[in-house]
Amino acid sequence: MIKLKKWIYLAIVLLLFYYIFIVNIWVTLWIVASLYVAFKLYKVYAKSKLRKISSSKELFRESELGLFIALVAKVAKADGRVQELEAQLIGIMFDDISAIFEDKDKTRAILKEIFNEEKERDDDTKVIAQSLNILLGRSRLKRKQFIEFLIQLAFVDNGISSDEDRVLREIVSELNVTPSEYDAMVSKFENMLKNKHQSMNLEEACKILGVNEGDDMSLVKKTYRKLVRQYHPDIIKSQDNDEAYIEEATAKTQEINQAYEIFKEIKKQ
Repeated sequence: MIKLKKWIYLAIVLLLFYYIFIVNIWVTLWIVASLYVAFKLYKVYAKSKLRKISSSKELFRESELGLFIALVAKVAKADGRVQELEAQLIGIMFDDISAIFEDKDKTRAILKEIFNEEKERDDDTKVIAQSLNILLGRSRLKRKQFIEFLIQLAFVDNGISSDEDRVLREIVSELNVTPSEYDAMVSKFENMLKNKHQSMNLEEACKILGVNEGDDMSLVKKTYRKLVRQYHPDIIKSQDNDEAYIEEATAKTQEINQAYEIFKEIKKQ
């Protein structure tokens, strides 16, 4: 009887070992394989979705990115004209977005068309923001990222003008973001920028740009554009970074712009 119990206990122990070290391994491998297949299927689906929306301007215009580009146009043109640095950042943004599509040139051309058409209109901002709000569903993070990108675009040309603020408030209202939440976002940008150089001299400007005081203006401009491209806020990358990413990128971009403006002004004298 005792030997039988020992054999029963041994069988239970072996069964447990089998389940823990053999069956669970197969279960784990099955789960891993299933996740891998699901990931591959998702990539195929994502690519087909991107291919579909980039097949025509009309389809792209109705997508999240198309609606966002339209809102970028509204903010950029809010104060009458698109400033030089705004135009440069928007051009770089077109490159960032089109890079995720198979036909990059066609996508960039579509983005430019949507932007150029929407910057000439000021009567459909509310409707566009409402459409984007529907597509975003319950995602608070994406709303925040899109709004922060629009805020930083307004900030790059030395702060948010009253017209830019008016357009931004109209947009955030339709994206179900409260005025206090919007004010908090703007304050974060303001506080960060206050900590940057208030009065920058030529030596500091050259250090930031990585140039010498005697360098030719064409070389400095080329270096400046390269730095803006390197440090600009990227709406695609922002989705994989923490919430401080856009604020920090904006502060760095504005610092580079300030250095460039100081260099230009001193060279004119």
